[in-house]
Amino acid sequence: MAHILLALLFAFFCIAAKADPVADFYKNKQINIVVGYGTGGAYDLYARLLSRHMGQNIPGNPKIIVQNMPGAGSLRAANYLYSIAPSDGTAFGIFARPMALLAALGTNTGVQFDPRRFTWIGSASNYQEDAYLFFVRQDSLIKTVEDVLVKDKVPLVVGGTAQGASGNDVPIILRDILGFNIKIVPGYQDANELYLAVDRKEVDARATDLSGVKSGHPQWLDKKTGMRILVQLGREKRHQDYLDVPTARELAKDDMSRKIIETFEIPYLMSRPFAAPPGVPQDRGQALQKAFLMTLAEKHVVAEASQMGLGITPVSGPDVASLVERIYNAPESALEYPRKIMQE
Repeated sequence: MAHILLALLFAFFCIAAKADPVADFYKNKQINIVVGYGTGGAYDLYARLLSRHMGQNIPGNPKIIVQNMPGAGSLRAANYLYSIAPSDGTAFGIFARPMALLAALGTNTGVQFDPRRFTWIGSASNYQEDAYLFFVRQDSLIKTVEDVLVKDKVPLVVGGTAQGASGNDVPIILRDILGFNIKIVPGYQDANELYLAVDRKEVDARATDLSGVKSGHPQWLDKKTGMRILVQLGREKRHQDYLDVPTARELAKDDMSRKIIETFEIPYLMSRPFAAPPGVPQDRGQALQKAFLMTLAEKHVVAEASQMGLGITPVSGPDVASLVERIYNAPESALEYPRKIMQE
């Protein structure tokens, strides 16, 4: 009788040892990836790439779907993920890379989150292969950086989204730090609306990612009929494909201006950030972080991303969290002026 009991106990402990609570939780579950923009832009495309492949690398193989939630330059989605989305590991999302900086500056009363408390899943890009470019229509009178610095001309009209999104804040930096003679028209909902606004000549220019243009509007990159590029941001050195285009750091007038630009550029190191709500159980959060990196390392996923015009240079969740801390630890002198101009 004793040996039968011992055998049963041994079998029980073997089964218990093989049990995977993360797999048990995710089995037959669905994960929602919330995207802070509409369909078709680079943020959306990265999320959809993950939705097709990441579930296979999560224990329990949950189904993953994309939920677009545009609004306020993705601030709506960030607030939703922080306060409303389920914190059990069945929701995570992507929003504008400068959201952590926006929160640190404390100028926008609409920010309802502390980025240091998010469960950071990782970033699909560290911007190594990307650049944030300032595009101007070919038929514009502005041909060079020198042209846009002239103050007595009619301002160049630039389309933007909302405070906290790069498409809006980069033009502010170009205007107030580098002295560009531009007029910013905010309020466009997403990347597609801004592409149309430029193509329809509602505005003269916009700032956006090279990767986003490659995947969503590649005709802009045609050297004969595409857009003119005046400056590149998010990079210490010039992008290998645009060696004739100066960086914002090169155009800085003094050391303080350069430090301000460098602080603004920290979020580009976590260019496509994915975060889950605070309080996700540790084992599930780690499973999502691991699956994120595994997925973006798979050859067929990298190949598919390349066909879509998306660069894959992943950053781990803990490393994204460290970058957020770096923003909060930036010298007050480097944050003072960005805080002032963001208050407008």
